Amino acid sequence: MSKITFIGAGSTVFVKNVLGDVMTTPALQGFELALFDIDPERLQDSERLLNSIKATLGSTCVIKAYSDRKAALKGAKYVINAIQVGGYDPCTITDFEIPKKYGLRQTIADTVGIGGIFRNLRTIPVMLDFAKDMQEVCPDALFLNYTNPMAVLTNVMNTVGGIQTVGLCHSVQVCVPHLFESLGMDPTGVKAKIAGINHMAWLLEVSKDGVDLYPEIKRRAAEKQKEKHHDMVRFELMNRFGYYVTESSEHNAEYHPYFIKKTYPELIEKYNIPLDEYPRRCVNQINGWKEMREKIFASENIEHKRSKEYASYIMEAIETDVPFKIGGNVMNTGLITNLPKEACVEVPCLVDRSGINPTYVGDLPPQLAALNRTNINTQLLTIEAAVTGKKEHIYHAAMLDPHTSAELSLDDIVALCDDLIEAHGSWLPEFK
Repeated sequence: MSKITFIGAGSTVFVKNVLGDVMTTPALQGFELALFDIDPERLQDSERLLNSIKATLGSTCVIKAYSDRKAALKGAKYVINAIQVGGYDPCTITDFEIPKKYGLRQTIADTVGIGGIFRNLRTIPVMLDFAKDMQEVCPDALFLNYTNPMAVLTNVMNTVGGIQTVGLCHSVQVCVPHLFESLGMDPTGVKAKIAGINHMAWLLEVSKDGVDLYPEIKRRAAEKQKEKHHDMVRFELMNRFGYYVTESSEHNAEYHPYFIKKTYPELIEKYNIPLDEYPRRCVNQINGWKEMREKIFASENIEHKRSKEYASYIMEAIETDVPFKIGGNVMNTGLITNLPKEACVEVPCLVDRSGINPTYVGDLPPQLAALNRTNINTQLLTIEAAVTGKKEHIYHAAMLDPHTSAELSLDDIVALCDDLIEAHGSWLPEFK
């Protein structure tokens, strides 16, 4: 029996979407759905939920929860990863509160920035443990990574872990629909091309029936900027650099040195930037889980309709050899020619029986490649720190981070890193 293993299966709502999708897909019937999580209570919830969906759908998939990770991985053909190391309390709190003492403010802190660097440093060792297990018990499995920071973790699994990995993010999927909805435009029949790096990929082309839609998009965006709305940072970036970026304004506010600035506090109001947004979301999610859990389990016959999550479509394309197109995070094997070959890039990929086949993009517009490289610098030095165990590379990653370096002196950056290392304690490996 073929096996799909889900690591981080305590993410019950996400498990419902991804593995519920699997159970609606004819080509994936009969697979074992192996669940693993370090929280036994949440794992039990997910197992119960999936068994209910299975009964409602009449699926022939076999659902099994594991307390042993290696046993869950043994013989897997596909591995789905949705973990978070350190959770909201203590690690997210640490990522936000200690930088505040230095006057460094953040919005999300899950990609780059000082919070993204430390989220990587505590997650990379765990991911490499997965890779070690997989090398022993399922070396040929395809690893579908949903965990942030996406670019660094996908890079590490491919290059250090030696596991075939693709990173999957919603930002490419929702970019055009959300943009068009916000501008009152119809996305039907629109052709788009998106490429760059995760959370900073670019809408390079957008047209309908051969007509370039960018002039109309920019006209409407300029009009919308006259009043406050939720996407002001991205519209300003488009105005200045010429292209729309995939990930949200609250994310992009902290990827650049232009928006969150101690010496220009009025920019927070001007661009409607929600500081400390991610901790707020965490608290709301934690508080809302009990009520959501009760709703989910209110009926024994839980229904599920296939979502737009990429995972089941990828596996279906591989099983049936019917091609499917995704926006995937893969290593830059000459795909984007003016970004470093060591980087993980987000490009259109075709999936079929031969696996994930990334497509050639060529050069990005020079200003976009330059913006991407500012984030890639920090990503690659974070990997260097994790792999070598050298503390100096943590400092380098932070010194080169666009937002951190725009706000703090070199001495303060080093002191902040030292404080974060100390506060993380056993959540981090030892750095020398």
